[in-house]
Parts: sequence; structure tokens; C-alpha cells
Amino acid sequence: MDHSVKPRVAAALKTPTGLSSDAVKDISASATALLADVFALYLKTKNFHWHMSGSHFRDYHLLLDEHGDELFSMTDPLAERVRKIGGSTLRSIGDISRKQRIADNDADVVHPHEMLAELRDDNGSIVASMRSLHDVCDEYNDVATASLLENWIDETEKRIWFLFEILRDTNG
Repeated sequence: MDHSVKPRVAAALKTPTGLSSDAVKDISASATALLADVFALYLKTKNFHWHMSGSHFRDYHLLLDEHGDELFSMTDPLAERVRKIGGSTLRSIGDISRKQRIADNDADVVHPHEMLAELRDDNGSIVASMRSLHDVCDEYNDVATASLLENWIDETEKRIWFLFEILRDTNG
């Protein structure tokens, strides 16, 4: 295999940016880890949506569908932001699984309240990751990425709030 092509490909993917190379490296790494977590949480949310059961099936099923849509809507802008600043991002399901910090749930049966509590906690982890990335953006004056994060933090906090309120009276 001719390895002389690799530097040309890497150079071809390096988008011009006003950010320093350290900024691109640090922001891209954090954003790509966040992206892996968002994909993992999206799939977990859809898993629970597909496997929901019980007396509140319709309400929970529809809620998780909305949450899945919100999560999925973050993926393209986040990946494209990494590319806009000259970074590299996810390439495959395997890449996601290597970078994700949100744990999968492959259980055959999960009680609805356990599903909702797990999603509440995972959304809390996503908010913490977004705030951490926001700090990195502030350090490098990357206001565009920070701006995206601010809206997503608000949306994620709303998901946490809804899940918290559902579970309030269930000891979940």
C-alpha cells in the first residue's frame, strides 16, 4: 500500500480556520467524544422507545420519540462544526463505540421507570460533557461552537426535567 497518499488526504481535509492548531485539536477531540455520546444516547433512547411497555406506553413511547428526534438533530451540526474548524470526526459505528462514554443497555427487558431513570442520568452526563466542551471553547474563543452548545444544553435540561417529573412520584 502506498502510504504517501495519506499526508495529501489529511492536508485536503484540513479546512482553513482562524483557530490555532491546539484549539482545533482540543475542540475536535471533545466535540467528537460528545458526538459519540449523543449517538449512543440516541440509540438507547430509540431502543427504549421500541421496547416500552406498560400502562403509560403511549405517553412514554411518544416522549422518547421526541427525545430521539432532538438528539439526532444535534449530530449533523456537531460533526459539521468539527469539520468547519478543520478537525476530523466520527467515521463508523465502531468509531462511535470506541469513543462513547454513555453505557449501552442491551437487556432484554427493562422496566419503564428504569428506562426513564437511565435516560435522565445519561442526559445529565451529556449536559456535563457539553459544559466541559463549552469551557474548552471559551478558552479558545470559539463562540460558534459555544453558541450551538448553549441551545443544546437548554434542550437537554428540558429532557432531564421531563424525565425527572415523570419519575418524581415513582421513586425512580
